[in-house]
Amino acid sequence: MIYRLLSHVPHILFRPVYDFYERYLFEKVKSGNMPKHVAIIMDGNRRWARKLEKPPWYGHYFGSRKLEEILEWCRELGIRTLTVYAFSTENFKRSPEEVNALMNLFERKFKELVNDERIHRHGVRVNVIGRKELLPENVRKAIEEAERATRKYSNYTLNIALAYGGRSEITDAVRDIVGDVLAGKVKPEDIDEDLIKRYLYYPNMPDPDIVIRTGGEVRISNFLLYQIAYSELFFVDVYFPEFRKIDFLRIIREYQKRQRRFGR
Repeated sequence: MIYRLLSHVPHILFRPVYDFYERYLFEKVKSGNMPKHVAIIMDGNRRWARKLEKPPWYGHYFGSRKLEEILEWCRELGIRTLTVYAFSTENFKRSPEEVNALMNLFERKFKELVNDERIHRHGVRVNVIGRKELLPENVRKAIEEAERATRKYSNYTLNIALAYGGRSEITDAVRDIVGDVLAGKVKPEDIDEDLIKRYLYYPNMPDPDIVIRTGGEVRISNFLLYQIAYSELFFVDVYFPEFRKIDFLRIIREYQKRQRRFGR
C-alpha cells in the first residue's frame, strides 16, 4: 500500500533526500579503508537496451558513458586502479552487426581518450589487456595511440580487457614460460606464483580488492581468473547503464566491513 502511494510521488521530490544520503555515504566511505583496485564486469548493456526497445549498440554506448562516470568516482575516492571487462574472446561469437558496432565504438572511444583533458589532468594511464591480435587493425591502432599518449602517467590506471579471457591469459603465460625454459632463460625450479604473474598480460597490475558484476548474473565469466583468488565479490541486479554512484558507494562500504584473511 505504501509503495503504491509513493510510486505516485514525483521522483524530483526524492532528489534532495537521495543527494543527502549519497553525500553522507561518500563521507563514511572516504573515512574508511579504501580498496586500491576495483574490477568490474560491465554486464547488462544489451538487456537494458532491449528493455527500452533499442538496438544493442544503444546499450553499449550508454555503458561507455557510465564507465566515464565510474572512473571519476574512483578518482574522487582515491582508488588508483580500475579494470573493466569490455569484450571477451567469446563475444566474437555475437552477430557480425553487433561486433562491428562495438569495434567502431572502441575505436572512437580510444581516440577520444587521447584528447580527453581529464585523462591528462589527472594522470590516468590506459592499458588494454587481452589478445589484441584478434582485434581489427583500426582498433589496434587506436589502442596503441591511447596507450602511448598516457604511458608516462602513474596517478591512476584504467585497464580495459578487450578480446580477453582468463583462461587465454593463463594459457599464453604458460606458453611463454615454456618457450623461455627451452631457450634457457628460465629454470624450471624457478617457476613460482610470482614468476607466473610476470608473464600475464599486465605484470605490474595489483590483484583486485573488489570484483563487481552488474546485470544480475552471479558468475565470473572467465574474468581475471589468476588475479581474483582473494578478491571480494559483489553481484548487483541493476544493468550497467543504470549503475548509480550510490550503488558503488554501498559496495565499497560493505567491503570496508569485511575481514580479509587471505587464508589465515
